[in-house]
Amino acid sequence: MTDVRRGKRVGLLVPFTNTNLEPDFAMMAPPGLTVHVARMGGYDEDEIPGVEQMQGLGAAIPHEPLKLLMGVRPDVVVYGCTSATLTHGPDFDRNLSRTIKGISGAHTVTAAGALIEALRALGVRRVAFASPYVPEINAMAMRYLVDCGFEISGQAEVGENLSNEGQGAMLPQGVFDLGLRAFRPDAEAIVLSCTDMRSTEVIAALEKQAGVPVITSNQAMMFGVLKAIGHLGAISGFGRLLAHGLRQGAAPPTR
Repeated sequence: MTDVRRGKRVGLLVPFTNTNLEPDFAMMAPPGLTVHVARMGGYDEDEIPGVEQMQGLGAAIPHEPLKLLMGVRPDVVVYGCTSATLTHGPDFDRNLSRTIKGISGAHTVTAAGALIEALRALGVRRVAFASPYVPEINAMAMRYLVDCGFEISGQAEVGENLSNEGQGAMLPQGVFDLGLRAFRPDAEAIVLSCTDMRSTEVIAALEKQAGVPVITSNQAMMFGVLKAIGHLGAISGFGRLLAHGLRQGAAPPTR
């Protein structure tokens, strides 16, 4: 039996209304990796998560939750909200990562930065993009990807402005359908962005249907964590990124 208390520790900063990031990390974490959580506030849970709310969350350095999280001395700190930095741009995301690392002393992974690193590891350029965000944030997220050197082949939105609770309440079938609507034949990967969307559960089925890798916020963050701690073993059931990326620099996409 693996003594998990002798393994590596991940400190996870989670928006306080998020209900899916912790279960996803629990599903994907390999033996010997423990996940420790602190919740971030600073936004109105009853407001539609629009640009102003998400930019406000990103701009508010989570000093207090980070301070509490440092009590477990994590090896890696994960900033678990994608849209909070997607709405500011790549430079902001990199600066936030440096700030958190400077405070914590731990390797830092951000959700938005992890998506970029995962796509680069897979060697893809043209992506299909889907999220539960309001249209304005969806557009800003795609611009973020373009600014990082990627092309948008197709995109999909849910068609309504979901609340914080509504984003987390989307069922896996709805997430699968959303990803499939975004997909185009020339896309080399599908990106499902949002740490509170139940994307992890549909990765394998969507990859089988579309024939390309599927990258999700939470899966990409786990990839970043495993890379940071030097975990080289394959993790099956959560797409090509975790099955091949750590051992082989990510298997190239096949059609």
